[in-house]
Amino acid sequence: MATRDAEIIHDFRFFRVYKDGSVVLSNPTTDTRIPPSDDPNSRVRSKDIVISSEPAVSARVFVPGSANLTQKLALLLYMHGGGFCMQSASTPRYHNYVQTLVAEANIIAVSVEYGLFPDRPIPACYEDSWAALKYVVSHVNGDGPEAWLNDHVDFGRVFIGGDSAGGNIAHNLAVRVGTDGLPEVKLVGVIMVHPFFGGTEDDQMWLCMCPENGGLDDPRMRPGKEHLARLGCERVLMFVAEKDHLFVVGKRYYEELKKSGWGGNVEIVENLGEEHCFHLRDLKYEKAVDLIKKYVSFLKQE
Repeated sequence: MATRDAEIIHDFRFFRVYKDGSVVLSNPTTDTRIPPSDDPNSRVRSKDIVISSEPAVSARVFVPGSANLTQKLALLLYMHGGGFCMQSASTPRYHNYVQTLVAEANIIAVSVEYGLFPDRPIPACYEDSWAALKYVVSHVNGDGPEAWLNDHVDFGRVFIGGDSAGGNIAHNLAVRVGTDGLPEVKLVGVIMVHPFFGGTEDDQMWLCMCPENGGLDDPRMRPGKEHLARLGCERVLMFVAEKDHLFVVGKRYYEELKKSGWGGNVEIVENLGEEHCFHLRDLKYEKAVDLIKKYVSFLKQE
């Protein structure tokens, strides 16, 4: 009788694919989910919203406590990491991280629950995140379905951010903004923390997760000069970690963006001696605090 191991046709960093087409995640998300909290006396309030029922897309909205809602605030659309197949806006690492950014920067954040492989292969993550951005923009005239966005967002100060896979999604959203436009809204900046891009052993994994792909030069994974030049924002902040396998491709993205003809400003921060997404493991760790401070400074910069 054949062993199960003999049936494996792909063994990637985050999952295995078997001959029968089944997929088994190596580290499925089992964390206890943190519920939203709409306590007006808390430092940060949160609620979950439905963006689309078919396909199922939702998000967690964070706003500062009532005492800090005296004026319109910048908005951060955030895409979590997790290799396009794990994690959630409501898992502790992402709920606590985005909540911290909201508290420190005094902004509003919309943390997207996009479709994950294998239930929803790529490009679901890109399409769902674009749907979330369009949902946010539908509030620009103050008559959208979510009161917090109608009442408190300054649509002249919109940012897109993400880490790891979410950093890749953030990039692709910014390219789409530059290509399709975003009327009445100003995308000021994009922040990518240890983003995924092509050029590593994970390329084949991404191609497997995206059945309708353009090969190793698919611009969603490995953007060329013409795609980089279309970024629809003024500023980009990137973080790369020295011990991260994505360190080299992150630095390459930075160098290629500078040469692309894009008219904005890009800054890179190297997290020396650190591994991939180290900051999420302990938000009080000295270097995590430094990363958050830099992130907040970018959001507050006029």
